[in-house]
Amino acid sequence: MGQIKNMQGEASGGFSLQCETNDKYRILVVNDDADICRLNVDGLRRNGYEVGIAGDGYAGWLELQTNCYNLLITENELPGMSGVGLVKKLRLANMPIPVIIAIKTMPTWQSPQYPWLLRASKLYKPYTIVALLGLVKDVLRSANDATINVHQSQIRPPDGSRWVPTNEIRHAFSSQQ
Repeated sequence: MGQIKNMQGEASGGFSLQCETNDKYRILVVNDDADICRLNVDGLRRNGYEVGIAGDGYAGWLELQTNCYNLLITENELPGMSGVGLVKKLRLANMPIPVIIAIKTMPTWQSPQYPWLLRASKLYKPYTIVALLGLVKDVLRSANDATINVHQSQIRPPDGSRWVPTNEIRHAFSSQQ
C-alpha cells in the first residue's frame, strides 16, 4: 500500500494526493455488488491502475483512512453508510480525493444542502467499462492539472507580505472542496 507523504516527502499522519507507489494511480472502488465490483476492478487493473476494494461505506472509510488513494469510485446505494455519506465524511475530514459516484437517476441531493457533492463526478447507471475508464482518466487528469498548477507556482498574498509555502496553498485548496 502507498504511504501518505506530506509535501516535503516526509511520512505524515495527514493526507496528501501524493502516494508513494510505483507511479501508478491508486483507486478505491466501493461497491457491494460483487459482479459489478469485479468488472470495474478488472477493467481498471487492465488499464494500469492499482485498485483497492471495499464492500460498504464503512469499510471504504476505513480504507481511505488507512491507505493512500488518488481517486474514490463509490456506489451510492450501499449497506450501512451510503456513497453520499462516505463523500461527506471524506470532505469533512479535508481529504481532497477526487470522487466518482455511481447513481441510477438524477439525484435529489443536487442542492446546496449537499455542498460536499458539488465537485463529485456522477456516473449514471447502467454504464459501460469504457464510460468508467473515460471518466476516470478525465477526473485524474483534472485533479493532476489542478495539483501541478498549485504546486509549481508560489502565490504572493494581496498585501505582498511574503511568499506562501506550497503546503499552505494545498491546505487552502483542499479546504475549498
